[in-house]
Amino acid sequence: MNNLSRVAAVMAGFLLAACGSKEAPKKLVLTGASTISPLAAELGKRFESQHPGVRVDVQSGGSARGVADARGGLADIGLVSRGLKDEEKDLTPFLLARDGVCIILNRANPLSGLTDEQVVSIYTGKVTNWKDLGGKDAPITVVNKAEGRSTLELFCHYYKIKNTDIQAHVVIGDNAQGIKTVAGAPDSIGYVSIGTAEFEEKQGTAIKLLACKGVPATIESVQAGKFPLARDLNLVVRKAPEGLVKEFLDFAQSDKVHDLIREHYFVPIQKR
Repeated sequence: MNNLSRVAAVMAGFLLAACGSKEAPKKLVLTGASTISPLAAELGKRFESQHPGVRVDVQSGGSARGVADARGGLADIGLVSRGLKDEEKDLTPFLLARDGVCIILNRANPLSGLTDEQVVSIYTGKVTNWKDLGGKDAPITVVNKAEGRSTLELFCHYYKIKNTDIQAHVVIGDNAQGIKTVAGAPDSIGYVSIGTAEFEEKQGTAIKLLACKGVPATIESVQAGKFPLARDLNLVVRKAPEGLVKEFLDFAQSDKVHDLIREHYFVPIQKR
């Protein structure tokens, strides 16, 4: 081999190495429920650490987005914090964890509980002042979830009301925003994920969690299957999972991530 051939061979080797080094990382896209997205982000980080060259991109936006993106191919996996509806059965759910939803009041509110009928009266505008429920003379600020949020759907389903019937003063997106709103407004009422609310209350945030039908709003109640207002947290896909998607779903349903699920105040599911 003459010198020119040797130079050409070396240059070709450099080019191949350079091309190899620029190979795009494998990517998984997860979108949907803001209730699940912080947990999904942590699952993604752990999955990435065990799969070099893989990137997990997590975006929130509500369960409706998770369904639409999974169905439309914009996401590999949708995050849906409820069971699938009949018209969504073209998707396949993979149960990740369970969660409960509870009514929250500002800590300064003297009321210690509300019946289901009283909650409905408040949210439909039939009762507008706390004094009518035995509280102080102050107008009620009703905090509701935005359209497309599964927490709203679960709330409406349980209390048998329509979103169009709700007379809201403030519309919020995720749990953190709901808790911040109620903590900052002494005469407000809202509803959020039990796990997040319980954690914030223990940290000193100015909220209180109300029982539902006499059952305390706690993680333990959800775990025992006693809390009436509970839901499944699902990862959904459009077709039979394979490759990297299947690996992630198997990982997310394994006991290897139960610590992360508990850290986010949800109830892990034992895969059978």
